Amino acid sequence: MRALDTTEVARLAGVPASTLRFYEEKGLIASVGRRGLRRLFEPAVLERLALIALGRAAGFSLDEIASMFTPDGQPSIDREMLLAKAKELDRTIARLQAMRDGLQHAAACTAPSHMECPTFRRILQAAASGAVGGRTTRKRGRLPDR
Repeated sequence: MRALDTTEVARLAGVPASTLRFYEEKGLIASVGRRGLRRLFEPAVLERLALIALGRAAGFSLDEIASMFTPDGQPSIDREMLLAKAKELDRTIARLQAMRDGLQHAAACTAPSHMECPTFRRILQAAASGAVGGRTTRKRGRLPDR
């Protein structure tokens, strides 16, 4: 199969050409030559870009994604790293569900003001302690029960 130029790869992968250049700089993909000023890539780069996109969507850093490939470019994904990321996502989901529940309660609360609502006050306390938002630790991260 013929090599694809940057424009073709960008179109097929749904990423800007600048992303391809950045990924090449980071060593995540490699061009195989040039056609004029455009880099050329083997068609297999599309599968690699799909794996990179999946890793990014799951929250892996580019360095973590780079570690998922052997020096010859073959995927070699550490299953323990996948399990750790899945557990991290579970914690994030639980935190977001608790935040959603708190917001739904605050929206429907019949107290004269939110500051008079005991549940809303507990949400405020949790936010102040870092239990909600982006500052969670492994043991904290859940809003108090209503």
